[in-house]
Amino acid sequence: MTIMADLPFLDHLRAEADTRRRFLGWGMGGLGAFFLNSALASPKPAASGPLDVRHDPTAPLSPLAPPFAPKARRVIYLHMGGAPSQLELFDHKPELTRYSGRDCPERFLKGKRFAFITGVPRLLGTMFPFRQAGHSGTWISDRLPHLSGLADDICVVKSMRTDQFNHAPAQLLVQTGDPRLGHASLGSWVTYGLGSENQNLPGFIVMMSSSSLTANAGKPLWGSGYLPSVYQGVQCRAAGEPVLYLDNPKGVSRAGRREVLDAVDAINRQTYDQFGNPETIARIAQYEMAYRMQLEASDAMDITREPPQVLARYGAAPGQTSFANNCLVARRLAERGVRFIQLYHWGWDSHGTPTDQGLNVGLVDCCHATDQATAALLADLKERGLLEDTLIVWGGEFGRTPMQENRGGEEMKYIGRDHHPEAFSIWLAGGGVKPGISHGATDELGYDIVRDPVDVRDLHATMLYLLGFDYRTLSYPYQGLDQKLTGVKPARIVSEILA
Repeated sequence: MTIMADLPFLDHLRAEADTRRRFLGWGMGGLGAFFLNSALASPKPAASGPLDVRHDPTAPLSPLAPPFAPKARRVIYLHMGGAPSQLELFDHKPELTRYSGRDCPERFLKGKRFAFITGVPRLLGTMFPFRQAGHSGTWISDRLPHLSGLADDICVVKSMRTDQFNHAPAQLLVQTGDPRLGHASLGSWVTYGLGSENQNLPGFIVMMSSSSLTANAGKPLWGSGYLPSVYQGVQCRAAGEPVLYLDNPKGVSRAGRREVLDAVDAINRQTYDQFGNPETIARIAQYEMAYRMQLEASDAMDITREPPQVLARYGAAPGQTSFANNCLVARRLAERGVRFIQLYHWGWDSHGTPTDQGLNVGLVDCCHATDQATAALLADLKERGLLEDTLIVWGGEFGRTPMQENRGGEEMKYIGRDHHPEAFSIWLAGGGVKPGISHGATDELGYDIVRDPVDVRDLHATMLYLLGFDYRTLSYPYQGLDQKLTGVKPARIVSEILA
C-alpha cells in the first residue's frame, strides 16, 4: 500500500486496475489450466487402435492407412430422400398384385403403428411391370431401364429394416447411425478414419439435386456431430460457384488473400499452442482448404470440360442443378481422391397426395430424373477402373407399405403407400461387394422379412469393413462413452454380400 500511495493519482489508478486484471487473469488462467490438465489427462480420441497418434494435429485431413487392407478407398452414397417404394422398383411380388384391392390382413395391422394409415386399408398391387435382367436374372422394375442393363454389377439387398417410421429420424439413423441430432455422419467417420487423398479438396463433399428441396433432417445429415468440425461435409453446387463465398471479394487479389490468411494463421496457431483446442486446428485447416479450393474445386465441378458424348451419356446439362450433373461431378471427384461423396435426391415420398403426386406420377418422375445418370455413373467408373475400389450405395430411409394409403379417399387422382420400416430395398456396387446377386427376402406380400434381415447398423458395419475398419474399434470418446457409428447395440458384417 505504501508503494501505491507514493504514485501520482492517475498512475495509481492504472496500477490498481492492472493489479485487478492480473489477479482476475491469474485466477481464470488457473481455472483454465486446471480444466486443461483434466482434459489432457482424459483418454484421447482413438479409432481402430491409437488413431490419435497417427493424426498430424496441423493437418487433420492428411491421408491415413486403415488398420487392415481395404476393398474400397472411397464411397459414393446416393440417398433417395423420402423413401422409394421397393414394391415398385426391386421387390417383385406377383401375389400382392393378385390380391390387390382386398382388405389388408389383420395380422399386418394389429399392434402396428403407421404414419398415416387408419382403419382397414386395401392391398395395393405393384404399379409397374417387373422383368428379370442380366445373367443374374435380377428382378427390376421397367421404371429403371438403364439400371436394368447393369443388373450383373449390383447387389440388391431386399431385407433392410429400420426402427424409425418418420423421415427425419429415419434419415438421421441411416446417415449418422442414430435417430437423434448430434451424432457424426457416415462421411465424417470415414474422413476421420482415412483422411483425404487430395489436400486441395474436402474429404467429404455433399451435393443436392435441387436447390428448392431440402432434407427433412437438414444439415445434421452430413454434420460431424461430436467429431471435430473439420470432418463435416462441405455442401457444393454443380452449377455456378461450387461453394458460396469461396471467391475473393472484389478488389482483393489472391496474393492479398494469402497475406490475410498468413496473419490469421499465425494468430490461430498461437491460440492453439496456448489452449490446445482442436477446433482451432479445424479453423486453420478450413481457411487453408478454402484458399486451395479456389482453383481445384472450380476445375473439379466444371463439367463443360467433358466431351459431348459423356454429357449425353449422363443426361447432364452444364449450368443446371440436377442429379445428372451431380453424378458426373461425383465421378470427377472420385478421380481426384475425394473420400466420401454424398448425393441427395428428394421427392420419393409417395403418399398419393397432390404434393408428392404418388406412385403413378411422382415416383415415375424421380425414376426418370435419376435412372440414366445412376447407370452412367456406374458404367463410367467401371470403364475407368475406379469401380473396383469405389463403394456405391443407393437407397432411402425406409420402405413403403403393401397397402394403399388413401389419405384423401379412394377416389384420389394419385395413388400412394405409407411409410414402412419393416422391410425395404437398397443396392450396393463395387468396392468389394459381390455383383449380380440379391440378398434377403420378404413374404409373398412384401410386408415382413422372411430371410436374412439386415439392420441399418449392419449396413454401417459392412461399409466400414470394406474401408478397412473394425466397426467395434473405430470410436471417439465423448460424454464418457466411446462413441461409434454403430452405437452400442450388436451389429454384424453382412459377409454374404462380400466378394
